Amino acid sequence: MMCVSASPRSWSRSIRELTMRHRTLTSLRALVVVFVWLAPALSSGQTSASGAEATKRWTPPRTTAGRPDLQGIWLNNDATPLERPKALEGKRFLTDEEVAALRKNAARLFGGDVNSDAAGGDNFFLAALANPDVYKNRNATGSGVGAVREIDNRTSLIVDPPDGKIPPMTPDGRQRRLAADAAAFAVPRPSPPSGPEDLSNFIRCITYGAPRLGGAAASYHNYYQIVQTPGYVMFLSEAMHDARIIPLDGRPHLPHNIRLWLGDSRGRWEGSTLIVETTNYSPKSSLLGSAENLHVIERFTRTALDRIRYEITLTDPTTWATPWTAVVRLKRTDDKMYEDACHEGNQRVMEDILAGARAEEKAAVR
Repeated sequence: MMCVSASPRSWSRSIRELTMRHRTLTSLRALVVVFVWLAPALSSGQTSASGAEATKRWTPPRTTAGRPDLQGIWLNNDATPLERPKALEGKRFLTDEEVAALRKNAARLFGGDVNSDAAGGDNFFLAALANPDVYKNRNATGSGVGAVREIDNRTSLIVDPPDGKIPPMTPDGRQRRLAADAAAFAVPRPSPPSGPEDLSNFIRCITYGAPRLGGAAASYHNYYQIVQTPGYVMFLSEAMHDARIIPLDGRPHLPHNIRLWLGDSRGRWEGSTLIVETTNYSPKSSLLGSAENLHVIERFTRTALDRIRYEITLTDPTTWATPWTAVVRLKRTDDKMYEDACHEGNQRVMEDILAGARAEEKAAVR
């Protein structure tokens, strides 16, 4: 991870620059990629503009153990936002004409001579929807030219509730979400960080967490590798060497008092779908305000030679009023996946951020 300047500065500015530089550097591979969203055809297994899933029967290849073969390197490059934008309320799917217009807007904003800022997360779709003359983001430290994201007919990754919105949060969940956002993005907070523990797990180079939802939650580092054996499946993330090794032999979850950064996962097959259930998250984990009470069900179904339908259901009554479900489409790629690792603790960056925080405190008492 790139380090910020060693000279003292505002701690919040340090975090913002760190985050945006990280995003900008890891998106450079997109500069040499042709704008794939301009291709009119949808691969089999995708959703049509009418919202109906492709109905063509397709039999997935099998491993030597006879299970559907999910192995390979997969890319989550959805531009679809996690939640449905207000401008599209009540509209679950876009028409073919609307999709074409959004792709045209995105190509103009991020693929030509327009000097737009980088648009991470949901901002790519929202920029194409608003279609300004130039997209500007006050936190960006680089250009968005060459960014490649796939725009399709969906208006949100969330499919349940039907309104495409995260369910209402409990008061405690809302406070945890605000605290998590402050630690991750340096939004206004009562005081500068007193130590590394006041900053997010990803700034500290510990983990990005699991699952990663796409949209605002995952605008870069979107490559994954899946490896299968008869008794296990392994999911390796491009970012921070996060590897989930999931047993498939029916063993019970770990005891309730054993907590893990990525939770404790157990897998099983139901027909052609791999189902992964995860519990036992650490209280120091964080997913949109949820932590140790989070319960996740993931469903992986290979729907085409180059597609996996990845469905995620999240339940935590201490955070959200009801469970909710999002669907991500993973795309098979022949790209090589290179680990984007940084030193756990992120020592140089921590020194700079905390030095800036102490300098700000000293300036405040003068």
